[in-house]
Amino acid sequence: MDTDISITPELVAAHGLKPDEYERARGLIGRDPTITELGIFSAMWNEHCSYKSSKKWLRTLPTKGERVIQGPGENAGVVDIGDGLCVVFKMESHNHPSFIEPYQGAATGVGGILRDVFTMGARPIAAMNALRFGEPNHPKTRHLVAGVVAGVGGYGNSFGVPTVGGEVNFHARYNGNCLVNAFAAGLAKTDAIFYSKAEGIGLPVVYLGAKTGRDGVGGATMASAEFDETIEEKRPTVQVGDPFTEKCLLEACLELMQTGAVIAIQDMGAAGLTCSAVEMGAKGDLGIELDLNAVPVRETSMSPYEMMLSESQERMLMVLRPEKREVAEAIFRKWDLDFAIVGKTTDDKRFRIMFDGKEVADLPIKELGDEAPEYDRPWVEPKPRAEISAGDIAEPADYGAVLLKLLGSSDLCSRRWVYEQYDTLIQGNTLQRPGGDAGVVRVDEHPTKALAFSSDVTPRYCEADPYRGGAQAVAECWRNLTAVGATPLAATDNLNFGNPEKPELMGVFVKAVEGIGAACEALAFPIVSGNVSLYNETFGQAILPTPTIGGVGLIEDRTKTAAIGAMEDDDVLFLIGGDGSHLGASIYLREIEGREEGAPPPVDFDAERRHGDFVRKLIIGGIAKACHDISDGGLAIALAEMCMQSSRGMRIDAGQGFGHALLFGEDQARYVIAVKPKEVERIAKEAEIAGLPVRRLGVAGGTRLKIEDRLELDVGEMTVAHESWFPDFMSGEIFEPAAA
Repeated sequence: MDTDISITPELVAAHGLKPDEYERARGLIGRDPTITELGIFSAMWNEHCSYKSSKKWLRTLPTKGERVIQGPGENAGVVDIGDGLCVVFKMESHNHPSFIEPYQGAATGVGGILRDVFTMGARPIAAMNALRFGEPNHPKTRHLVAGVVAGVGGYGNSFGVPTVGGEVNFHARYNGNCLVNAFAAGLAKTDAIFYSKAEGIGLPVVYLGAKTGRDGVGGATMASAEFDETIEEKRPTVQVGDPFTEKCLLEACLELMQTGAVIAIQDMGAAGLTCSAVEMGAKGDLGIELDLNAVPVRETSMSPYEMMLSESQERMLMVLRPEKREVAEAIFRKWDLDFAIVGKTTDDKRFRIMFDGKEVADLPIKELGDEAPEYDRPWVEPKPRAEISAGDIAEPADYGAVLLKLLGSSDLCSRRWVYEQYDTLIQGNTLQRPGGDAGVVRVDEHPTKALAFSSDVTPRYCEADPYRGGAQAVAECWRNLTAVGATPLAATDNLNFGNPEKPELMGVFVKAVEGIGAACEALAFPIVSGNVSLYNETFGQAILPTPTIGGVGLIEDRTKTAAIGAMEDDDVLFLIGGDGSHLGASIYLREIEGREEGAPPPVDFDAERRHGDFVRKLIIGGIAKACHDISDGGLAIALAEMCMQSSRGMRIDAGQGFGHALLFGEDQARYVIAVKPKEVERIAKEAEIAGLPVRRLGVAGGTRLKIEDRLELDVGEMTVAHESWFPDFMSGEIFEPAAA
């Protein structure tokens, strides 16, 4: 029996609580906790659920805007898109589970983020994922890629939501800790959004969905710890997902919400029944009493500890209007889902748990939910890397060979092998599939609107200079939305870092958040939801700092968009922004010179805003049909990608000072657009009036990319290099696994 287990320092440590945190818990309840209570404190006070190391800094981020309906603090953020409609979205990590068991870790990450969205009353319309893996020749990398991609596709495809974008990168710093960040967005009516704040006393608390098992017990605590040689022992903490049950849960919840039966509703995610019950009660200044004998279980002899900490998937908790019980229960029975009244709301702000007629937990609910420990961790100002002059880097002998090598490198090659395993067209509303600057999805409930989605961060920039890296992640996401003609509305963040108890790593986190906040403020791009994933370390080796930014943009007229591959013969190409000059922390420096050195490019917020607004105006005006932002690999990569996507060549004048910096420099706030010859004078005139740096690059046509007389490649040759790396890698044709 749970109550018979004595609490030892070793048991406390195994639950991830520091001695002072345990003493704080004892002080709150005036006695030693039961094992169930210890588990509840462990779940609610770990980093994954409480944000105890990051709250101080998250409060500095801009979260409000004229379109923001709901910012951070709910299951997902909500942004108004006009005409009585809103978009609901969030990004969240499932890093640790995916490293331990890649298929189920990734699958349940997708399932969890979808529940966050439809818990708010929104029907999911789009998904993305941002994936980071170790170096390709590491013995575990190919296994992780295969499992994670299969898990993302297996769940998303079966549930029926299109995956429209994302990222995949490789680096040795992810060898012991891959990252799986899942994004979902849904549509709802602005007057029909559902929240998790419980209201009313003596009202039934209802368990909805699938049965509770032992899978995922302690998952949130595991996600708040570094990895070591015991990693394989953590496999039972990984949840198991069932997308078909989740699809039924979606339909049942949306049907239920139309009946007026729901007062509050909360997804059972991290820490399962514990976190959902505590959050609902604490937000409403109410108590919650649960009877665990009423909880539907799929395994025999489950203890209160196991039931409270299970992270079994496809489950919800709801506060119900009592008079609607029969209507609500009938809906869930129709969908073959469990519906059980497992407790009630109370007026004493206590979290009480009963089992077999005995009280196994009695805790103050506000302290569990709203007053978890909060730390101002010591931090050291990171020293940004020194600038590197392009003049100190030798020019290559063969620019064509360099471009081919970059196009076929692990970070710049085509991700077709990945996204073709995802259903990108289900629901029939996808207008732009993965492979472009942003995914675009039609708003089916509106005759003209569409939404654009992008996920971005450049971890090598964040490592070199966290402030610039954080700012660039926001600017890159904002640019990608702009490049398809969308007005950026708001963002969600997924902040993946190492151990916050190390001052040098905490300093990296602080400066990255400062950069993110400055960029969001300058670009009117508020953060409305998000997730922090810390302790991404193995044997003391931290991942690259990876603050992923997921952005949403609005297209008012979906007939007026741009795409990378929309270029046609005789189109005239323009560079919006200055020439390339910056090779510090660039892909060129890493892949060609074998050096990870130098400061990343600075981000000029004013230039980003002015250049982006100019480009968006051209797209909305129907003048620019083809557009691509310039990022990794600089101008030459952007031009090559436009050639490959449109299956046609270009004749380009590179400009003054032909060289590696001009072609491969990663200076920010830049785009390439293609327009009809008749628009050339107009572009030049409007750019002059606006005072923007705009330069004519050349003309589209033929089958070769020709940059002056210094670089000439067949588009087919570039395409083979670009498309081959991923399938060759996954089939084992490129890398023999390195020795473990």
